[in-house]
Amino acid sequence: MKLNIALLPGDGIGPEIMTQALKATKAVCEKFGHTLTYKEAIVGARAIDETGDPYPAATHELCMQSDAVLFGAIGDPKYDNDPNAKVRPEQGLLRMRKELGLYGNIRPVMTFPSLIHKSPLRAELVEGADFVCIRELTGGMYFGRPQGRSEDGNTAYDTCVYTREEIERILHLAYQFAGQRRKKLTVVDKANVIATSRLWRQIAQEIAPTYPDIETDYLFVDNAAMRIIQWPKSFDVLVTENLFGDILTDEASVITGSLGLLPSASIGLHTSVFEPIHGSYPQAAGKNIANPLAMILSVALMFEYGFQLMDEGALIREAVNASLDAGVVTEDIADGGKAFKTSEVGEWIEKYIRG
Repeated sequence: MKLNIALLPGDGIGPEIMTQALKATKAVCEKFGHTLTYKEAIVGARAIDETGDPYPAATHELCMQSDAVLFGAIGDPKYDNDPNAKVRPEQGLLRMRKELGLYGNIRPVMTFPSLIHKSPLRAELVEGADFVCIRELTGGMYFGRPQGRSEDGNTAYDTCVYTREEIERILHLAYQFAGQRRKKLTVVDKANVIATSRLWRQIAQEIAPTYPDIETDYLFVDNAAMRIIQWPKSFDVLVTENLFGDILTDEASVITGSLGLLPSASIGLHTSVFEPIHGSYPQAAGKNIANPLAMILSVALMFEYGFQLMDEGALIREAVNASLDAGVVTEDIADGGKAFKTSEVGEWIEKYIRG
């Protein structure tokens, strides 16, 4: 199979973890006989510095021409600490999502046996937890207009907008995932207060009977946030709107015990993007200490969801689990043991795949 991939390392630790992801990608392609081509493009703070645009036209064109996109991270303190900045790295991420039609963000949440003790929750609560969060990605408050501040600066406003088409599209995607798993879907909203949530629930109730083999239940977002902590093993597939999904998926990520272990996939109309859920971690940039495992696991999702190559994705997961079991990990999860460098972890996984 011919795989044509765009690489968007981004900012902070993005370039370092992308280098390790590329090692794993090349090793898998060579082992399974795939032909790999790839090109790199700029995005985020680096793109602002070089072009004034966090998502340049050339980067978008490369993404559109690619079969899949591997994305590192964006963000820089010089923008984070300047509330008056007119152009921000995150604007590039939002535009990429919109222009590529990345309507559904898929975040698997699972535990790793060797890291159960790292979770802030009791072992009996998280052991065996395995669910998927599906977040609508192109609608809601992040994209609604009008948005801004009053002329005197004392009033700010955001608009939350959803259409039937956007809601139906993400619900059908969620039902597809539920059908491939344990056949349970939880729809999360705030239908007791918010008008857009009432539309979400109405449409979900209309669609649910067309999936009679899947159990559908409904939770208000505040209740869902509580139950993710109290009873994470009760979930199979969870679907919600953009803002709620942003918050809940970050909350759910701590179940694993480390942000550095969770990948994500953004399913698109034109192409799909695969990225770790963590940020750019600028404090670690250039120090060769960042955890590359979430980026490498995002490569596994790329093979599985982007190319339907399940054996290839499974081998990467096996390699990551083997590195955890062997203690070949970076300082954030070394837990008092030897801490390996970012590049050393990537090289170990590459050798495992080839071996």
